[in-house]
Amino acid sequence: QLQASGGGLVQPGGSLRLSCVASGRTLSIYNMGMGWFRQAPGKEREFVAAIRSSSSTTYYADSVRGRFTMSRDNAENTVYLRMNSLKPEDTAVYFCGAIRGQPIMSTLKNGARYEFWGQGTQVTVSS
Repeated sequence: QLQASGGGLVQPGGSLRLSCVASGRTLSIYNMGMGWFRQAPGKEREFVAAIRSSSSTTYYADSVRGRFTMSRDNAENTVYLRMNSLKPEDTAVYFCGAIRGQPIMSTLKNGARYEFWGQGTQVTVSS
C-alpha cells in the first residue's frame, strides 16, 4: 500500500527525488507520520528523515541534514525525499514507512514503530 520510486544510478554530487505513494481505499497519509529509512548491504536499516502528520515538522539524520529535504503532499497522498549532493555512502535501498496518528520525534526515528512499509527503491551513487 506504500510504493516507493525514483531511485537510480547517479554520480557523486548529483541529485534524485524519491516518491512514496499511499494507495488503497483505507490508507491516507493525511493523519500519518511518514519516514524514510535506508539499508546498505551488510548494514542495519537506518533512519534518514521523517515528517510529522500535524505540523509537517521534519527531522533528519545528521549524515543527511542540509542535503536531503522531505516533504509531503496530502492531496496527492505522497511524500517526497529530495536528495542533493549525493555521496557514495548514500548508496542503499531506501524505504518509506508510515505510522498512524501524530507520532513524536522519537517514535518517527524508530523503525520498529512503523506500521506500514513500501517495497524499497535502490539508490546507487557511483562514478
